[in-house]
Amino acid sequence: MARAGLGLSVRVLAERSNVAESTIHRFEASRGGMQASTLERLQSALEAAGATFLPADASGGPGVRLKA
Repeated sequence: MARAGLGLSVRVLAERSNVAESTIHRFEASRGGMQASTLERLQSALEAAGATFLPADASGGPGVRLKA
């Protein structure tokens, strides 16, 4: 959701995070997990582009907010 909301292609996210495009495609299609370090690189790249990740709390599950 964060990648799409920011208008980033898989290719651009892959370049910015140093993660293979195939890994991103597989994860987005729910066909496998990923190592914590890979997830951290993706999250850092998405945050640098303007996403804020929200933890689950009493009012709902985890989510993402885009900076205006």
